[in-house]
Amino acid sequence: MLEDIEDATAAAMLLAGGASLRSTLDVADPSDWLALDAGVREVAWYHSQFLPEWERSAPLPADLTELGESRLALALCHRDGRIRQQAVRQSARYPGLLPLVVIRCADWAGPVRERARQLLHEALDVDLALGLAPLILRVGRRDRGAFGVEVLGQVLRRASPRQLDALFADPDRTVRRFAYRLAVEGGLLRGGELARAAARDEDTVVQDLCATAALKALGDEEAYEDVLPPLLSARNPRTRSAGVTGLRRAGWSQQAESFLSDRSALVRACARYVVRQHGGDPAAWYRDRCTAPDALELTAGAVIGLAECGNRADAGLLRPLLAHPAAGVRARAVAGLRALDCVDAKQLRPLLDDPAAGVVRETAVALLPSASELPTDWLLERTGSDQPRHVRVAAFRLLDARGGIVALRAAVGLLEDPDVKLRTWAGQCVQRWHPSADMRRGDTEVGELLDRSRRLFSDHMLRRRKWEAGADT
Repeated sequence: MLEDIEDATAAAMLLAGGASLRSTLDVADPSDWLALDAGVREVAWYHSQFLPEWERSAPLPADLTELGESRLALALCHRDGRIRQQAVRQSARYPGLLPLVVIRCADWAGPVRERARQLLHEALDVDLALGLAPLILRVGRRDRGAFGVEVLGQVLRRASPRQLDALFADPDRTVRRFAYRLAVEGGLLRGGELARAAARDEDTVVQDLCATAALKALGDEEAYEDVLPPLLSARNPRTRSAGVTGLRRAGWSQQAESFLSDRSALVRACARYVVRQHGGDPAAWYRDRCTAPDALELTAGAVIGLAECGNRADAGLLRPLLAHPAAGVRARAVAGLRALDCVDAKQLRPLLDDPAAGVVRETAVALLPSASELPTDWLLERTGSDQPRHVRVAAFRLLDARGGIVALRAAVGLLEDPDVKLRTWAGQCVQRWHPSADMRRGDTEVGELLDRSRRLFSDHMLRRRKWEAGADT
């Protein structure tokens, strides 16, 4: 693999010496072909002649008809457009050079570009198109690169679904998107296959494309049984939400209730829509779950779902859940109270010592608007190195939100924290600190704190910070 321009220029030297293409680069990797194209023209400027090293050692002849594959590859990438044009005409003798012809289809020289396009159009069949698709699509991002993509589409529309399997599994998401668009436009995949593709692929564009096409392909009850289960069991929420929406069309709206407590807000919203269309009341469903005697069966999704569709009166159902044994439920109860604008700082404050990082994180976010109401010394104690990292982070976040000397005191205290990320954050806070309007000028503590963080400032900036705070004496 050609990892950089130096590797590419070295490959050009090998080709000039007669080495084969397959021994010089990975012919299946589009990046290697593109790197070679750039490396052939790379100039070693520190030499007396402004020519690539390979060309000084083995210049191309005026007549390219007798060149072998390796040196013709160099001619196809040459800096001189007339040589590239002549090389394109000769390249028909070597099918292995077709990747470079693809690159020349986007050439900046018109005669080179037109001849390369003609050759590609004549040579490309389904088998070659499958192998060249990643390169053609990479080149297609360039100016004048649309021609290759258009020809690729024309050829691959004649391919069967089994032939496209390799493109469906390509690691490049651009290739997968292109292949699935062709399959959807040509109706090459059944609804179940599209549903499984949507559930399997990690790219959101492919997920949406295949899930939408799978739902459009639904026509009978048997198809629903083939399409909906893969969608509903998908790990990615976009695909699950499409499956939940499809439940209404299938007449299975009652099954949407089980997704009201999904971990994804998108899926929960779709489930509430389907339940309402079926005449149900999602808010009542959530209230029943949050007040059920068997609290251990309660899920975090049901808790936050109540906040998403309930009202401020439902805060009374969420507050008891702040002591729930499941950390996820506690965290979602805090988030729900914040969503309902029913945060009680005194009630949430003990949760800053929660053993679960997620609970502490949600609590810090909920308490930010009322950070000034929290005891300063109590928060500073929680920035000590004896505290868990998530507690130190939350306490510092709240102290920093207060500004003034409190924020500076906390940040300077964390400059020696054992956690590198927290130390870096504290240092950045010290550097951007400015005295607040309500601070007393001339406070000697400010000068002492800034002196402790001297290494973060130039001498000029340190004096300026002290002068701003009136602590420069």
